[in-house]
This record gives sequence, structure tokens and C-alpha cells, in this order.
Amino acid sequence: MRDGEHRTGTKWRQFMQADDLILVSVDDHVVEPPGMFERHLSVQHKALAPKVVRKKDGSDVWWFNGNQIPNIALNAVVGRPPEEYGMEPTSYEQLRPGCYDVHARIQDMNANGVLASMCFPSFPGFTGMKFAELADKNLAAVMLRAYNDWHIDEWCGSYPGRFIPMALPIMWDPSLMAEEVRRVAKKGCHVLSFTESPERLNFPSFHSEHWDPLWKALSDEGTVLAVHIGSGAGMQFNSMDAPVDVMITTTPMKIVDFAADILWSRVLKSFPKLRVALSEGGIGWIPYFLERADYVHAHHHAWTHQDFKGRKPSEVWREHMITCFIDDAIGVQNRHAVGIDTITWECDYPHSDTTWPNSPEILMKSLAGVPDADVAKITHENALRIFRLDAFKHRPKEKCTAKALRAESPNVDLAMKSVRGSKPPTEGEELRPVTTADVMKQLAGAFAVPVEP
Repeated sequence: MRDGEHRTGTKWRQFMQADDLILVSVDDHVVEPPGMFERHLSVQHKALAPKVVRKKDGSDVWWFNGNQIPNIALNAVVGRPPEEYGMEPTSYEQLRPGCYDVHARIQDMNANGVLASMCFPSFPGFTGMKFAELADKNLAAVMLRAYNDWHIDEWCGSYPGRFIPMALPIMWDPSLMAEEVRRVAKKGCHVLSFTESPERLNFPSFHSEHWDPLWKALSDEGTVLAVHIGSGAGMQFNSMDAPVDVMITTTPMKIVDFAADILWSRVLKSFPKLRVALSEGGIGWIPYFLERADYVHAHHHAWTHQDFKGRKPSEVWREHMITCFIDDAIGVQNRHAVGIDTITWECDYPHSDTTWPNSPEILMKSLAGVPDADVAKITHENALRIFRLDAFKHRPKEKCTAKALRAESPNVDLAMKSVRGSKPPTEGEELRPVTTADVMKQLAGAFAVPVEP
């Protein structure tokens, strides 16, 4: 049997191969470049804008409102040897240029065969809390809108059809947030980043009516609420001395708490057009989650007073929720139990989980034997439809494949480059497993000692 073929009865069927994939990643990250606010603020406000400061130890930090905002590029380790992964880097020199330079990013996307990308923020946080923390809310709103304009007009606007624009929310005022949703929708942005736990950020929960102006604006504009893992008030651990592998293993699945929260809330019932994306949450756990939700409803709704108007929770889920995965063979196997029209794919560039620069080949292993129609939905059709990107308006479809994109950037340097100059262990040296506490200490180092600009 040849690669890409499958025998059905007496016939051989040709399946899609890695070169043929059209890939749209719905979860990547941008490291904001210095000077990003230059074109989007008045002279008066430029003086107050976040700026990059070089510390005496050679690290770079953002400085805003008298406070240091580290780490510039948490875990943006793409292009490093795996043994050098960690919570670093701490300076732009340690980064692959594609992390912060949009032109280099396009080259890296081409080299990876990726047509389009949706990029979450770095220094402001997933919900723009670095702006929300300002006492002067008028200034906070100015800065947040300027950030959104930079992301939409410069980062995404530099290469039409190659990025799905995303906006940050005005968390402290749902009415202003709704206005911002409508403002950026006019600019072609139909994704809003949000938190998995408003209460942990000292806001009302999803179950209150506090957020109703936002839900209405999202529904009216066809804008998706994108909720990224870790977008609450930080990570929680059972044991600080546990291997850090525990944290890395469970982090995607921890979004299950938000998934249950939103599914059983009044929100999806009250706003039937609302769509919500579970960003970087994986899909392998979802079939049992939905099975359990249906069981709970069948056995308990008489006394819990949950009313889905004659439908199962799983049916409501598939109308509202969008899922994504990096490498999830079990989830792909169970794709119809997840909901084939809800599944999207992600690359997670430039973080340590990324499959760059071999995404087509790695993804194809999970897609082996999957019918071409399902492959197309998972790899690009669902994402383009849900997030409203008309990528084929800007280039013919035949030039959107992994093979075609790679041919456009054949000279991208894919060699791994050491930053720390790490040395292999000496003979007989015993390597102690890295613990959660070790990683937290590394993070604490990034947050140490503010420096005046």
C-alpha cells in the first residue's frame, strides 16, 4: 500500500497528504514589538504609553504606569533546542524574529505550510488586564483601543488574508466593551479575547446579567468569544514539588471548568447566536464531558431546574462551542462525538508546544485515514467560516496548500539555535526532574526589581 492510500473493497482510494493540507491556526501568539503604539496614539498619549526598557542584566521588559511588566515573551522558545525550553526568553535577542516581526512571521508561516493565523497577546495579558489595572479608566481605554488598532491594522493588516484579527476587551465596563466589539467589527475583526474566570479577576461571574451588553454585541456582530487556557487569575497547583510535567499535561484540560460553567449558565440559553472558542483546550476529553453532561441533565434536571427546551446539553454545546487541538489523535478519532463542525486546528507558535516547522507532517499522522471532507473542515474550513476570514479572496486556493506556501519561502533558516549555550550532562551526572516550584522561581526572576526607564 502506498502512502496516502487506503483499500476499500477492491478499490484503492487516494487520501489527502501533508503537502495538500490547507492549514489555518486558531491559536498562536504575538510578542509585541517596541514602538507598536507609535502610529496609534496622539503625541500627548505617546508619552504615557507602554515602552520597552533594557535592564542592566540585559533583559527587556515593558514599562507602563510606573510598573515593570515582565516577561516580554513567556515561553516563546520556538527555534531553540528542546533542552533549552523554559519560561524564558527575557530579551528580543533571544527570540526568533518571527515572534515579533510580522514580515518574519509570514516567512515562518510559509515555511510551516500555514495559510493563516490567529494571534493572542503577550504583555497585556489575554484580557488586557495590564490596562484594566489603571486607576485612570479613560487612559486605560485609550491604550487598549490603540492596542487593538495596532493588532488589526498593522499586525494583521500588513498581510490581508493571512491573519484572523483579535481584539482585547474593556473588562471594567461591559457597555464600553460592547462599543469596542462594534467598533472593531467595522474594521473586520470578529474575535474578542476573554477570560475563563471573571470572578478570579474580581468581576461578576458568567451567571450574572452584568455581561449582557457584551453578549448582545457579540451576537449582533457575529463576533466569537475566544477563551484561552490560563486566562483567569493564574495557575493553580496541587503540589509545588510535583514535576512540572504535571502542569504541562493537565493545563489544556483545565478549561473544562469554564466549559461546564458556560454550558450550564443562562448565557447560551439567553443568547442563541453567541459562539465561544476554547482556545488551546484540546479535544480528546470532550466526548466524555458531553456524555457526562447529558447524563447529569437526564438524571438531575427535575430538581436542578435546568431547561434546555427539550434538547440535550451536548446539542446546545455543538451550536455554540468551538474547539481546537495541536496534536490530538484520540480526539480526531472521536471527531463526530466532539462535533465535526466545531473542530479547528492550532500551531501554538512560538510556544514550546508548537509543532513548527513540521506541522503538516505531524498533523497528518493524526489525520491518517480521515476522509478528505472531514480533513478540510478540521484544517481550515471550520476556522475560515467561524472566524469570518475570506482567505481565498486574496490568493487562489491552489496557492494556499502547505506545498505551495513552502515553495514561496524556501530559504527560511529552520536550524535550531542555542541561546543559553547549554552543555550536555557529564558522564554519571544525574539530572533532577524540573518541578513546578523551579518554574515558578524562574518566573519570579522575570518579575524581579523594577528599573526606572
